[in-house]
Amino acid sequence: MKKAILLLLMILPFYLSLAQTIKGKVVNDIEKPISNVNIYLDGTKTGTISGADGSFTLQLPSMNNNSLVFQKDDYETFTISTSEVLNKTLKVVLIKAKEIEEVRIVPYTEAAYKNYINFFLDSFIGYDKENVRIKNQRSLKFSYDKENKILKVKAPQTLIIENKNLGYTIDYNLEEFSANFDENTTRFMGTSFFKETKANDKVKLNRMNAYDGSQVHFFRSVYESKVAGEGFIVNQITKFPNSKYPTEEELQRLRDFAKTLKLKGTINVPDDILDIGARKRNEPPYKIAVTKTQIPESDYTKKKDGKLFLDYEFMMQINFKRYFYELKKGQFVKAEIPIIQTSFLHPEGDVFEIYRDGNTSNPGMLTNQGEFAKDKIEKLLPLDYNLGD
Repeated sequence: MKKAILLLLMILPFYLSLAQTIKGKVVNDIEKPISNVNIYLDGTKTGTISGADGSFTLQLPSMNNNSLVFQKDDYETFTISTSEVLNKTLKVVLIKAKEIEEVRIVPYTEAAYKNYINFFLDSFIGYDKENVRIKNQRSLKFSYDKENKILKVKAPQTLIIENKNLGYTIDYNLEEFSANFDENTTRFMGTSFFKETKANDKVKLNRMNAYDGSQVHFFRSVYESKVAGEGFIVNQITKFPNSKYPTEEELQRLRDFAKTLKLKGTINVPDDILDIGARKRNEPPYKIAVTKTQIPESDYTKKKDGKLFLDYEFMMQINFKRYFYELKKGQFVKAEIPIIQTSFLHPEGDVFEIYRDGNTSNPGMLTNQGEFAKDKIEKLLPLDYNLGD
């Protein structure tokens, strides 16, 4: 979350032997302590809150690359890499949040909430609204830009998400949610803190099936050089321009005509405009083909300074032979008949560091499709989850 400019972090000397500990104090811009600040490792169950005097101490698990989050409603959220603050005493200054006006103001309205709440829940939470719900859903604010067909959602408060299936309550700090209906893309980013609510056999079974074949499972396998052993097959996908899809010049003509239509009302639509519109709706911009099968990890990863990076210019197809876990006579066993699940990753030439826990640097910038795109909040597990927990 790029708001560090609004915050002040002062690191003071603090020496410990081998323990990975972070301690310090949270204050406001006039040096008054701030209590009840949520302090946690993003995406995990590891966290604490600041005391009445703003002080805190947090013991960290070894070998983690998570961001440390300082979050309190009505204040700007601050995140920093744990590698920068391990075994330090911190003084963190949080600044009161302020509304920032956009260049083109699109109001957040009740009508937008009613029109798009179900779309948001499907895209963000998933489809099991009975067992996975946002307890303070009415705090959400919606705006829709009709001209550009872009939906934006903001959460002035931390979202409290109850997941009965996986036995967690998640404090989710939604930083961004936007959907572009013209491009058919949805993007959301945020930080999360997990609190376990139950862990019976049914819940553990649900967690195992949520983890198996997930994007986190895949990247953990990549980190440990166990991709094939864990059941993943990676193929190279090459994109070819689709000659039937409208050119950029044709798309601009379509946009210009749409503006004219709004100004003049109902008019006859020329055949060429109808044709451009039909091709835009029915044809993909690119055709894709598998151009290399079962590529080794060395093709799409690179090591540098003891770190592992996803570094690949092509789209990746990731097939996974999945055997669902079942509970039989008190034992977790795999089903006998597998199904093949297919996912796609689009590194697009960008480089992402891969961490031991299955997370990546800038995860919101790594586009995915297929099964990985179904890993919404209803299937979200803590990054410190281990199979069988």
